This record gives sequence, structure tokens and C-alpha cells, in this order.
Amino acid sequence: MAQKKWSLQIGGRVLEIETGLLAKQANGSVTVRYGDTVVLATAVMSKGASRVSGYFPLMVDYEERYYAAGKIKGSRFIKREGRPSDDAVLNGRVVDRTIRPLFNSRMRNDVQVVVTVLSIDGENDPSIVGMIAASAALSLSNIPWNGPIGAVRVGRQNGEFILNPVNGELTDGDMDLVIAGTKDKINMIEAGMKEVPEEDVVKAFAFGHEAIKKIAGLIEDITKELGIEKATPTLLAGSSEFEAEIKELFLKENLGEVLYDKNKQVIEDRIKAIKDKINTYIKEKYTEDVEKLKEIAEQVFEEASDDIVHQNILNNEQRPDGRKLTEVRHISCLVGLLPRTHGSAVFTRGETQALTVTTLGSPGDEQFIDTMEVDIKKRYIHHYNFPPFSVGEVRPMRGPGRREIGHGALAERALVPVIPSKEEFPYTILLVSEILESNGSSSMASTCGSTLSLMDAGVPIKRPVSGIAMGIIVGKDDKFKVLSDIQGLEDHYGDMDFKAAGTENGITALQMDVKVDGITVDMLEAVLVQSKVNRKEIREIMLEAIPTHRENMSQYAPRIITMHINPAKIRNVIGTGGKIINEIIDETGVQIDIEDDGSIFITSVDEASALKAQKWIDNLTHEVKPGEIFNAKVTRLMAFGAFAEILPGQEGLIHISEFSDERVEKVEDIVKVGDIIPVKVKQIDDQGRVNLTAKNISPKE
Repeated sequence: MAQKKWSLQIGGRVLEIETGLLAKQANGSVTVRYGDTVVLATAVMSKGASRVSGYFPLMVDYEERYYAAGKIKGSRFIKREGRPSDDAVLNGRVVDRTIRPLFNSRMRNDVQVVVTVLSIDGENDPSIVGMIAASAALSLSNIPWNGPIGAVRVGRQNGEFILNPVNGELTDGDMDLVIAGTKDKINMIEAGMKEVPEEDVVKAFAFGHEAIKKIAGLIEDITKELGIEKATPTLLAGSSEFEAEIKELFLKENLGEVLYDKNKQVIEDRIKAIKDKINTYIKEKYTEDVEKLKEIAEQVFEEASDDIVHQNILNNEQRPDGRKLTEVRHISCLVGLLPRTHGSAVFTRGETQALTVTTLGSPGDEQFIDTMEVDIKKRYIHHYNFPPFSVGEVRPMRGPGRREIGHGALAERALVPVIPSKEEFPYTILLVSEILESNGSSSMASTCGSTLSLMDAGVPIKRPVSGIAMGIIVGKDDKFKVLSDIQGLEDHYGDMDFKAAGTENGITALQMDVKVDGITVDMLEAVLVQSKVNRKEIREIMLEAIPTHRENMSQYAPRIITMHINPAKIRNVIGTGGKIINEIIDETGVQIDIEDDGSIFITSVDEASALKAQKWIDNLTHEVKPGEIFNAKVTRLMAFGAFAEILPGQEGLIHISEFSDERVEKVEDIVKVGDIIPVKVKQIDDQGRVNLTAKNISPKE
């Protein structure tokens, strides 16, 4: 393909798409430039069917390169980039969630999309550019796909929406919304917000979608200009006779009744029994391609089940577990479960259960984030664990995957706006959510459990946060029904998974995935309106368990004493080569963190030790004032007087005339080195030298 470029003005900057220059052996390859941020996206499809069975095998990789930011990172011995950062994993998930719904679910060719960040300017977000690049690479390839999509970021400052805000605008605003979709609908949302009202969120959706239409329109025009023909995919499909035969067998097994039960395990057992029966039937009747026929039967089952759930909800408002469309499953909350942790809570909703534990640490326990884009510190961290027993499965446990990282980031984002500032609460806060049972929306159970756990730990959060997963079923002519608190089966066969978290004042986090081509703004508005009602209902149940944060922290939580000293005195506390601060730590057993502005944090489980360290530092950094009286230790004798230590590391001069009203011939006649004598600060000269007097100090003083 010849080298060509196209451009579009978006957010006051030029978005440039180029093809035909790099990676020409891929099925589709483009570079997209926005400002000085440049991203390469490639799309490749295998010629035949994948060896992976059971689902469409799409792989999305988001590759960060430190050279893109002109950085050399890594240890002294290893400079090659290793495992992807959490940010890279999250960005890859965003691309995947955007493009996946627009593929034919029966397609079985391997498809890999690789997004590589080549240059980053520190202002224009490479994840947004990467989503656009992935869309363009697929559209300009021969890979069958129902795109294109566009993607933008929406911020807000002083009530005004900003399209693709630069970093400063994003930090100062109250909204960080990533939104993607086609020219007609929105199909992916990821957002963190500072308690933004629902009606403003809807306006942001509409604002962002206008720009999405332009980007998707540009890629569509490029595709038409190049006239690229799409390849014929390998589809998982049997003969029409075989599929009709299998569908009839499923229906004879009363599939509609099997899918409807309040107990998840009952449904799973019934489904397994039907599948086993069908597989036995296939094995007995057919002699060739038995395994492929079983996989086709599985696909037919999924489509038949999907149709039953859709029709029952659209026509009869009948949900699988018998709830009303707006009804939330039974909720129970328990706080203070674990005796030695700093805070703990169990949040159970239906068959989903999350145990969240809070651990409080010193400011020095902050996490350092070292990425291609930024180097930052985090004092609030949320981890999410999803062990296999939570869904009754057996599988190896090999650390967090994309799902765990994504769900943890969502729950963390939901709580960020209500976490107290470092000045109010100087602790580093680590939350860990253990999912003990799962049947829908474990991330929102983690969010609710995190609120309860923080309150149990005595963290003065601004307001409680509650969260819920909403679903939607879309029929012909965009007729739809909104579902509150979707369970696993409704997530699987439904058309949307929309997670909303927030306080009584507004939204703090959103995340949306779809299984259809997208959702309209009107549909999203209906979902947000209903989610607000449900979140209030959940929040009220949570507050019955613990109405506000505990007045006193756990006896096992560390105590932090905060001090502020003159930054020029920091060296007095640290000492040469850290000698003094290490002496304080060794003597008292505390942890001491010092910041450049003179803030000092003393952390210790033992309050007496912390107070001892505080007094020590007070003495080291005390700024002496005229009139103050000290018991000073004589350190040196001179012909003209004596030097005495009034505080650790601080000396003053007692002139020979300041020992007595009578004439003193020799200082040695009055004091010797090591004597402890009362002195008063007489004067501090322009050079900071302290002049002392030992005269006229009364016993009372």
C-alpha cells in the first residue's frame, strides 16, 4: 500500500493518520499522531481457524516503550522492559473492550492487535491515540470487522467540558471520562469523577460522542477511498440442518425453565446435564468431526439461551432469578470481622461476597509508580483478588491477571474522591479485596466493602461510596429494558455491563462494556437514573452496619505524629551521613519520614516511643528565642568565656562578663567542661549566633 496521510482537527489539535510507511507485512498497519504523541497499531489475522476453542480468539497487546518519553529505566544490570505495567494492562483492556463487540462472535481466526507507543509528549494521552490507531488498523486491513470506532477523553473545568484535556486540565478538573463508540452509538466507558451529578455525566456522554462521530467518520472515509476488500473469516458453523436439530433438542429439554432459578449452582448443574446429554447424542450419531460438532452445539446453546433471556425480559420483564427489573438482591454487611487487622468488612449481595481489609502505614510506605509517562507516589492503593474457589472452580493461582488489575483499579478509582488529604490523615492506605463468592459485579461489591472497611479502620472518608452493576437488554428498533444489579447469567447473556459508583452527591467512577454494537445516550441516561436510586438503597443498608467512621483506630494500627520544622533545620535531624536520624530510630524504634517542606511524620505503634522521638526532634530543631532559659552543658572553655550546649547540636556563648556581676579573672574559676548550669538567652545576632548569660536567673525561673 502506498504511503498516505489524512488529518482531522480534534480538540484544537491535529489528529493525523498515516499508513504505508511502517510494518507493511501486517494485515493492517497505521501510525496515528496527536501533538507529539505517536502510536503504531498493527492488526494481523491467521489464515485458518485457531486452536483455541470456545470463544473468538482476539489478543490485544499495549506496548509501552520508555524511549517514547526519552527515558532509560530499569536496574543497573537490566535495561530491557519487562512485564507490562498496570497502566499498560489497563490501556490494553480499554482497547480490547472497545473493539471486541464489533467482531462476529462465531469468528475463529486468531486476531492480534498490537498497539506500540513510539513517542509521547506528556500532554496527549497515548491510550486514546492507541484506541483510534487500533480502529484504523482494523478498518484498513482485510480483517472482517464492524467498525470503525472513535475515542476521546472528556474533562471539565469550571463547568465547561474540555475535549482531550492535557494533563494540567485533567488534574484540576472534576471529570476524567474516556468514551468510545461508532458513529451511532457508545460502546465503551471508563471514568473517574469527583462526585459529578448524573445529569452532568449524560451531557458529557453527548459532548464526547459528537467528536467520536467525526473520528469514526474520517476512518470510514479513508476505508472507502482505499477500497479495501475484507477476507472471508473462518466461522464456527455447522450445516443449517445440524444446527436446527441441536436447537430443537435444547428446546425439548425446556431450556427456558433451566435458565430460571434463584440458585446459581442449580442453573449450572442443569445446564451441564443438558450439554452432557447433547454431547452423548452427537457422539453416538456422528463419527466425523465430533469435537467440532460439540463446539458448534455449544455455540447454538449460547445463542438459544441468549434469545430466551432477551425475549423473557423484553416481553414479560421476567428475570432468571425472579426479581423485578429494578430490584437489588439481598444485601448483608459485617464490619470488624478480623481481630488484628486495622479495619475489615464483608459485603454480601446475593451470591457475591467481598471481604475487604484495610491496612494503615506510614507515609514512607507510599507506592512509587515508575512508568513511561510519569513517576508518581500513591498513598491510597487497592488490590483485588479473585481466587478460583469464588466460582467453584479449580485452576492454578499465578498472581493477578488483566481482570484482577482492571477490577482493582475500578474500585480504587471509585474511592479516590472521598479519601482524606495527607494533611488530614497522613497514613498510607492499602485496601485488599478478597472475592469469596462471585455471581455478578464483584468489583462493585469490592467498592461497597472498601467503604465499610475504611470506616471500620477509623479513616475519616468524606462520604460513603456505594456501587452497582446495571444491565440492559436491547431488542428490535432499540426497544430496551434496564436491569438493576445484574447477576452472572444476565451479564453473560445481556447486552451491557455498566458499573456505577458514587456518593449521595454524584458519580465517582463508571465502567461500561457491551456485547452489542453500542448503546445510545438516551439508554445511558435511563441506566444512570435507575442506578442512582439503587445506589441510595445500597448505601442506606451499608450505613446500618456502621453509620460513620470509628472515632478510634485499632490498637494495632500505627500512630502518626506530624511535625513541621524550618526546612533549613532538616540537616539537624538527619545529621552527617544520617547519623542522627538513625540514632533516633534505633533508640526509639519509630519510623521517621521527612519531606522537603519540613514536614516530619513519626510513625509507631507505641505512643510513648513516638513522643520520645518527637521531643528529641523538637530539641534538635528548636529555634531559640531571647529570654528562654535552659540547663546548659559546658562544652568548651575559652579565655573570653565558655561555650555551652543548650539543645542537641546547638551551642551558645557565655561571655566571661555574663557569669557574675563581679569581675571574673578566669572562666576556669567559675565552671569546668561538663558542668550543667542554668543560662538565659540574651541575644541572637544577625549571623544566628546565640549569646547567653548566667547572671540574675532566679531559682523559680
